[in-house]
Amino acid sequence: MSTLLTAAVIILIASTVHAVTGFGYALVATPLLALTVDPHTAVVATTMSALAMTITIAVRQRHHAEWKVAMVAMAGIVLGMPLGLWVYGVTSEQVLTALIGVGVLGCTVMVWRRVKVPGNTPVLVGVGLVSGALSTSTGTNGPPMVAAFQGMGYDPHRFRATLSAVFAGTSVFSLIGFALAGKVNAQSLWIGLVGLPVVQVGWFAGNAIFSRIDAERFRKVVLAALLVSAVVTLSSALNG
Repeated sequence: MSTLLTAAVIILIASTVHAVTGFGYALVATPLLALTVDPHTAVVATTMSALAMTITIAVRQRHHAEWKVAMVAMAGIVLGMPLGLWVYGVTSEQVLTALIGVGVLGCTVMVWRRVKVPGNTPVLVGVGLVSGALSTSTGTNGPPMVAAFQGMGYDPHRFRATLSAVFAGTSVFSLIGFALAGKVNAQSLWIGLVGLPVVQVGWFAGNAIFSRIDAERFRKVVLAALLVSAVVTLSSALNG
């Protein structure tokens, strides 16, 4: 019960951050859940509970989403998922945690340096490929897409809505992959179920904050969320 209560608090924080930034759910939830349960369970539980969050935003903000971009990116994600499942199955917990931190840190640098990313099909498929591999190996599929959409110059509303459309589809495919690979256990199921109502509370709290943030401040919030997640995760890996 204490584990589920801790997970509920983590999910509330993560869903609030996600509603503000459009991507922070897995970046916050996975590292913190990995400190509560084992990293492999944390990855599956995060993916399960994230589905409710991403669907909520994708439906409510559907008129802001770039659906063609989301579909192209999702094609790349599907291609990258088998690679991620293989990494998930053969990697130790400490290495898996380190991979999460390194991936987030790399994308933090991209956002910080304002790296420009062209929005053409090859680039979107390539970014999707990396995101798909991260999705099923670490549960943190967000950083590559976050860096790409920031580099494409999306305003906060398009950024959040398009990311959520991509992540909703990614979560569904990831869960199917985890189920087929036999990676879904009772603990991850319970955490996922607890998260269903909690993410709705986080949505309303985060959306109230989002409506008061301009574009430049939004970018700083995105950067801060990435940086904190990278530091926490790498610290966990080094101390593991």
